[in-house]
Amino acid sequence: MINGISVSVSDDEEVAGKMRVRIRHRRKKPGPRQELLGRVVRSAMRWWASSSSSPSSSCSSSRPRSSRGGPATNPDLSPSPSRGTRSRTPRSPLGSQCRGAEVDWKPKSARSHHQSRQWRQRAPKEIASLEFPSSAEPNILSRDVVYKSDNNNESHVEGDSIQSLQNKEATRFNLFTGYQTLREREETFKVQETAAVHCGFYSEKGGFKISEDDRNYMRTCKAVVSTCAFGGGDDLYEPIGMTEASIYKVCYVAFWDEITRTAQEAEGKQIGENHMIGRWRIVIVKDLPFSDQRLNGKIPKMLGHRLFPEARYSIWVDSKSQFRRDPIGVMDALLWRTNSTLAISEHGARSNLYDEGKAIISKHKATPEEVEEQLNQYRKDGIPGNKRFNGKKALAEASVIVREHTPSTNLFMCLWFNEVVRFTSRDQLSFPYVMRRLKIPGVNMFSVCTRKDLVNSMGHKHTVKPLLRQTS
Repeated sequence: MINGISVSVSDDEEVAGKMRVRIRHRRKKPGPRQELLGRVVRSAMRWWASSSSSPSSSCSSSRPRSSRGGPATNPDLSPSPSRGTRSRTPRSPLGSQCRGAEVDWKPKSARSHHQSRQWRQRAPKEIASLEFPSSAEPNILSRDVVYKSDNNNESHVEGDSIQSLQNKEATRFNLFTGYQTLREREETFKVQETAAVHCGFYSEKGGFKISEDDRNYMRTCKAVVSTCAFGGGDDLYEPIGMTEASIYKVCYVAFWDEITRTAQEAEGKQIGENHMIGRWRIVIVKDLPFSDQRLNGKIPKMLGHRLFPEARYSIWVDSKSQFRRDPIGVMDALLWRTNSTLAISEHGARSNLYDEGKAIISKHKATPEEVEEQLNQYRKDGIPGNKRFNGKKALAEASVIVREHTPSTNLFMCLWFNEVVRFTSRDQLSFPYVMRRLKIPGVNMFSVCTRKDLVNSMGHKHTVKPLLRQTS
């Protein structure tokens, strides 16, 4: 610093033997007048901002305008019935991209155009008056579905059937699933008036044993919310957000094995004498048919129509999630008002089943060999790599499934289950395949934001313990 002049030297320029002088003028300190004027201006700006945003202000020009010329929608502010006023609502826990997905209890006249595109649940008084409507199935693929079993004189491998079939054909078909051939698989996609399909529960010796007391309870369910935890992998999360009316109309059933019961009892969750923990009816399943616990979990996930033969509707929730909406309100919003029979959330990260296959391999969720076997079969069957199907994403996330138990949706779930048995347990891969082959009508693939509004995602807590089979 020389006489108020700052001199800076660049290293590069110094090496070249040059010096560049840069003059920096000192900033003058503001005097008393400038400080006073600055305070006055800042105070005036604060007063103007607060008065223009006041509820009593009648200046329509103070409202922000959208690029289309209409009033901009503020997702954190909810319009009230009275004109010119706004009532503040809590911020969405879903992030800015999902703020339009919260449940709105207001009538349609009070909603913006953007809000009306998201799913909306009725008010509790409206939900209490809802009755199950007639079937929404617009075009029936099959009027009846017959499930194959060994009682129908179906041939199957005797003896140590599971191990011999795995060694011979490298499949996981067994006495629970029946032994579907590739020819039978192809025939199931040729829809007829009466469809005869493998759909689990093939033989009484196949496993997945449930007590008669639990079976009697499950026969009483007309609508059910279900989940499962096998191998002690996840906690049981109490459902929230239901109305008083739904409590008496909807069953909540959680399927456990002995490993999960032991793990939950160690954490203080005891099953009551009425078989309940909170709202959940706990059903203990014995003799699980697969050593892969993920595959055992597909049974209550996909075969709810076999477990609840009298139910008309079901909502499946993965064990890592807490269901937080009224089930009848959800069925009304996602099925009845959209004229759908099956509702499932879109995949949040990918839209293409072949891209999903690469992701499964990279995340070590399945071996490259079994993924390639599945994708090669799908290529052979002519499944394209399109990212859209009927205007929707071609890939589903599948942690929340809402459906009506119709012949078409039951057939769909049977074929989907057979695919995860034949190939990998990653049901995201097989869903778009069955969707394209079967062309089932009335499918509502709802957004990721809607799915996040239906459940609180808790994540998997424990490592699932594999099922160890004892050899006699």
